[in-house]
Amino acid sequence: MLPDLPLIHWLTLDGLITVVTVLVYVINSHVMRQRRHPTAAVAWMLFILLLPYLALPAFLLFGTRKRSRPPSAALPTLPGLCSADAWAIETIVALGQPAPACYGDLSVHADGRHAGDALLATIDAAQVSIDLSTYILGRDGLGEAVVDRLCKKAQAGVRVRLLLDGVGCLLGGRPNLRCLVDAGGELALFVPPLHSPLKGRTNLRNHRKLLIADADLPSGRLWCGGRNLSSEYFGGAPGKAPWRDLSFDLRGPLLGQASALFERDWRFAKGLPPVTLDLPELPPAAFPPDGAQLIASGPDQADDTLYALLVTAAYRARQRIVLATPYFVPESALLMALCLAARRGVTVDLLLPAHSNHPLSDLARGRPLRALAAAGGRIWLAPGMMHAKLAVIDDALALSGSANLDSRSLFLNYELMVAFHHSEDVRRFAVWFDRERITASPYVATPPGLFRDAAEGMLQLLGFQL
Repeated sequence: MLPDLPLIHWLTLDGLITVVTVLVYVINSHVMRQRRHPTAAVAWMLFILLLPYLALPAFLLFGTRKRSRPPSAALPTLPGLCSADAWAIETIVALGQPAPACYGDLSVHADGRHAGDALLATIDAAQVSIDLSTYILGRDGLGEAVVDRLCKKAQAGVRVRLLLDGVGCLLGGRPNLRCLVDAGGELALFVPPLHSPLKGRTNLRNHRKLLIADADLPSGRLWCGGRNLSSEYFGGAPGKAPWRDLSFDLRGPLLGQASALFERDWRFAKGLPPVTLDLPELPPAAFPPDGAQLIASGPDQADDTLYALLVTAAYRARQRIVLATPYFVPESALLMALCLAARRGVTVDLLLPAHSNHPLSDLARGRPLRALAAAGGRIWLAPGMMHAKLAVIDDALALSGSANLDSRSLFLNYELMVAFHHSEDVRRFAVWFDRERITASPYVATPPGLFRDAAEGMLQLLGFQL
C-alpha cells in the first residue's frame, strides 16, 4: 500500500527547509567568517535539525556574530619590554588593541553615591563636548538628572551626543529625550530591535558604558565601568538597597582611545561610513609600560579579544587571580584555564551575588562553580545584587569595565574594558575586591539532582550560546 501523499509532501518540504537552513548556516559562517565555538555550533545545528521552521528565521535574526570591519590600521611597534609582566601589554596589542597610554587622577568609586557624584560632576565640567554611551538609561531620578544636565549643556553650546542600545534603552523605561534633541543634542539608537532584522544584528547588543567630557582638552575626563545609568546602580530606589557595582573616572591621553571607540560606535549606529583611525607614529618612550589600554570586545573586533586575554592571563598568573562578575557561565577553555591555575597553586578568588537578577544565570552557573571549587578555587557569594565586573592578575593587570564572565558578554555583546598596568592602581582594584568580599559567604558545592543537572546542561548548551 502506497503511503499517504500529503505525508510524503510534508516530509519532503520539511527536509527541504532543513537543507536550506543548513546551507544558510554554512554559507553565512564561511562568507562572514563567523568563527563560533564548538558548543555554539553544536547548539545551532541541533536547533536546525530539530526545529528547522523556527531555526531559519531565528538564524536570520540572531545568527550573525561578527560584522564586517573597515581595514585595520597598522599595529603599533612596541619597544622591547623587559618586565616579566610585559605579556599583558604584548597580548593586548597583538589582539589589535591600542598601545598603552598615559592617564592620571584615577578615582575608583567607593560606592554608588560616589559614582553618581563623579558622573554628574563630569557632565557639569564639560566645556566643549560630551559623548555618552550606555546600555540602560532609567526613567527615574538618576536618569532624569543625567538628561537634565545634558540638556543644559546642549543649550549652552556644548556638543552633546547620547548613544543608547536599541534594546537596553527599553529595559529602564528611558526618560523623555525630546528635550535633549530640542536643546541641540544628538541621539542615536544602536540597532533598534525592529530595524534591519534580516541583517542578523538583532542579537548583538552594545553593552559599553562610558562618558567622555572634552576629549581634546587637558581638563577632559573619562567616566567608565559597569554601571548602567539607573537608580539601582547608584543610590538605590526608595525602600530598595542599591546594587553593588564598580566604576571609575580618570583624565589624560587615554581619553583619545575612548573617543575613537565612541566615534566608531556612533557612526555605525547612525549608518555613517566607517573610518580608519591610523595610530600615530610615536617614539618608544611614548608607550608607558605602566599606562592603560582600552580593550574593545565584540562583533566589531576580528578576535574575541577579552576572552583571549582572560585565557592567557589565567595561564600566566603566578600568585593570584581575582574575579568579580554578576553572571558566571564561562566557555569551557576559560573555565579549564582557571581550574588549572588553581590546581598549580595560584589563589583564584571569584566573587558573585548569592542570587542575581537573572535566575536562569544562577541555574546555569552550577556546573562551572562546582568545577572551580573542586580545583581549589575560592568562591564568595555576596549578599544582595552585585553587578561589578573586575579581573585582577597578580600585580600586573587589572581589568574593569562592562563585560560579564558569560558567553553573551565574551562572544556576542559589544563590550569595553580598561586594562591598568600600574602596580599601585592594580592593587587599588584588588583592595576594592577584598573590601567587598568581607560581607560575602563562602560557596559550598553540593551535588545536583538529576533534573537540575539536566537543566544546567541544557541552559549552558542553548540559553547562553545562541
